[in-house]
Amino acid sequence: MKRIGYLASCFIMLVTIFSPMGALAKEKAAPQQGEMNFAPHASSAIMIEADTGTVLYEKNANEKMPPASITKVMTMLLIMEAVERGELKFTDKVRASERAASMGGSQIFLQPGEEMTVEDMIKGIAIASGNDASVAMAEHLGGTEEGFVNRMNERAKQLGMKNTHFVNSNGLPAENHYSSAADIAIMSRELLKHDGITKFTGTYQDYLRKDSASPFWLVNTNRLVRFYEGVDGLKTGYTGEAKYCLTATAKRNDMRIIAVVMGEPDVKTRNNEVSTMFNYAFTHFQVMPMYKKGQAVQSLTVDKGQVPQINVVTPHAVSLLMKKGESADTYTKEIVMNPAVNAPVSKDQVVGHIFIRTKDGREVNRIDLMPEQQVNKANMWEILKRTTKSVLISY
Repeated sequence: MKRIGYLASCFIMLVTIFSPMGALAKEKAAPQQGEMNFAPHASSAIMIEADTGTVLYEKNANEKMPPASITKVMTMLLIMEAVERGELKFTDKVRASERAASMGGSQIFLQPGEEMTVEDMIKGIAIASGNDASVAMAEHLGGTEEGFVNRMNERAKQLGMKNTHFVNSNGLPAENHYSSAADIAIMSRELLKHDGITKFTGTYQDYLRKDSASPFWLVNTNRLVRFYEGVDGLKTGYTGEAKYCLTATAKRNDMRIIAVVMGEPDVKTRNNEVSTMFNYAFTHFQVMPMYKKGQAVQSLTVDKGQVPQINVVTPHAVSLLMKKGESADTYTKEIVMNPAVNAPVSKDQVVGHIFIRTKDGREVNRIDLMPEQQVNKANMWEILKRTTKSVLISY
């Protein structure tokens, strides 16, 4: 009996030592991507580094789900792009229609016919998640909300958002209105390319109608803006079907992280799991800035252009993402440019790339390079003048 008891004790010890539980207790190694479970209560989730788009964690990231008010990320993106193109100014007045004012759910209580500046409308969308403000802006830019939604879907397609279809501009429940965590990360990353957006999404509280008899107090629906260091956006979402959703972004030491969770059971769990994702990223990774947004990389010859040569720039900040303690010497950088382009040249035309690779040749990032300015085609007189000048100089 003693011998049997001894053998049983040895067997239990061996199982304990070599089982996963025993190994975890013995040594807490850094988790690999397949082993991480930062968002156990979320239906889907993803975390990326914003500059490179590198995925640091994902869970059911391509599953189609109702995005609720996270929809407004695309609404804000189209607004910011219209401002950048000069089609819209922050000081422009926007009139609320009866339809916009009738929106339920979260709102800033617009009255039919009430006018508000674009800046205040964005505050209402970004901070208070105003459904009425979203529809008012959609109607202002698209003529009708339906027209604006068509633009939303076109932009989603351009960005490569393969699991997204919008039916409205605010995320109120609607049939066939869906997105995925991965697609939300894509449009969140695109929105963050507009530096001014975090002025709105990163504000914890503000007022609308400040100078009126009935000012409206705004409090950010994303409490992490106040309670997690570095968080300056981006958008919450909730409906009974979607449950609690969040696309959040935080920046520390030049590194910006985007974390998306969908289908969380409550606000506390949602915020805790996003915070856990951020903690992991900021503890284990770092970035080395390489180029600022709009920084000139090389010059480019423009054949038959009104300007013969232009600078080629980075459309956004470029960084190298590394594990903490890793040396930048383990990576190589290569700039590949078109030798020349024919006019006309647009500012969004890709004319080259920066390739970041590991020493063994594995590509880790590819950055598009674009012209610093638009170049129209030169007329015959301009080309003749330029040719004559060149001939005279050569003599």
